[in-house]
Amino acid sequence: MKDFDTIAAIATAIGEGGISIIRISGDRALQIVSSIFRGKNNRSILDIKSYTMRYGHIVERESGNLIDEVIVSYMKGPKSFTAEDTVEINCHGGVTSTNRVLEEVIKAGARVAEPGEFTKRAFLNGRIDLSQAEAVIDIIRSKTDLSMKSALMQSEGRLSREINQLQEKLLNVLAHIEFVVDFTEDDEEPDEHTPIAVMDNLRAAINHIENLLGTASEGKILRDGLNMVIIGKPNVGKSSLLNALLMEKRAIVTDIPGTTRDVIEEYISLDGIPIKITDTAGIRDTEDVVEKIGVQRSKEKINHADLVVLMLDLSRPLEEEDKEIIDFISDKNYIVIFNKVDLERKLILENNIKLENSIEISAVVGTGIEALKQKIKDMFFKGEVNAESVMITNTRHKEALYRAKEGCETALQQVQSGAYLDLVSIYVTSALKALGEITGSEIQEDLVNKIFSSFCVGK
Repeated sequence: MKDFDTIAAIATAIGEGGISIIRISGDRALQIVSSIFRGKNNRSILDIKSYTMRYGHIVERESGNLIDEVIVSYMKGPKSFTAEDTVEINCHGGVTSTNRVLEEVIKAGARVAEPGEFTKRAFLNGRIDLSQAEAVIDIIRSKTDLSMKSALMQSEGRLSREINQLQEKLLNVLAHIEFVVDFTEDDEEPDEHTPIAVMDNLRAAINHIENLLGTASEGKILRDGLNMVIIGKPNVGKSSLLNALLMEKRAIVTDIPGTTRDVIEEYISLDGIPIKITDTAGIRDTEDVVEKIGVQRSKEKINHADLVVLMLDLSRPLEEEDKEIIDFISDKNYIVIFNKVDLERKLILENNIKLENSIEISAVVGTGIEALKQKIKDMFFKGEVNAESVMITNTRHKEALYRAKEGCETALQQVQSGAYLDLVSIYVTSALKALGEITGSEIQEDLVNKIFSSFCVGK
């Protein structure tokens, strides 16, 4: 019966502010709030119309003492976020007042909501599917307008519609197979057009899945951010580049090598792409204990980076330290920055060193910074970010699509090899179940609970 309790939680951030909102959802929501609400001129809220608000006070049930001045709004189910009767109490912001109001709501009969339970109820009540529910937390955690826009599109069902189209293709396959199995006599040859129709639908489904999977890399970056690490030997201008990208003096810049001894991490928005920039300690052999730890951390960051930006100093000849760093990143996704283009050029690359994706800049003057930004977009977004298109931003969705694709490809191979069609249906059904995991029509309860447990309380 726990799923049908009336639940309550603070829906706004705890702290000083103008207004706090306590959300109550369930079939007893209005009755519970009514028992602790005193309206203007002692007016009850039991007769309140849906989508209206009423002014009054929250009072202690036992003593009748005033707790806070509030405005109460009511949304009758199923036309509410949870598809249940929902009441929201707008009280004064602040830790004490908000918690006192919530305390009285709990005393009146509500239960404290679990993390994500309001959104979970919206899913369980059929108002949204699982992919839309997961988009809610992506909206909350979005780091740029573009990532928020992408999450908002998913919350409105754009991905769900793509999955529904895929499922329809596979259901057509099963329908063809079912017809042949049910209506073909034992001594009859199956309709020769059926395998052709089955293969056409399977190929269309595979192409559709591949198109969606093709957006997964971009989608992950849009959701989680691009992890970019700036590396190089000491005093090549790494901190100056960080400051130029942030357009503020975030890192200390001096002529003394080894100024940066630890990693510095900051987020920027590159035309809506969230990028986490990590400025690392200069990589070199050193006897300084603190700097040595910083160098080790720099190497660890490189191994987890989506993009490595190697900085070389044009005003200094290529040294052994530079060569060691170049060898270290040879298998990484990297951009080479030739810095200090405004100074006399002394760096000459040896013939055996081939560096792709190189740009010449002056981090201090600002020359070449825009070219660097464009290079990043070219490498990861084919030059332009299009948030209007459907993107796979969730690793769980990506894994499910891979399993659906595998099922379709196996089914296609079976048809091409002349296997019995009822055997082919096993692999098609497996692909359908994988797609159902994305929208929640085919998913285990423990996984649903795990997904919603990552939400904040009150959402």
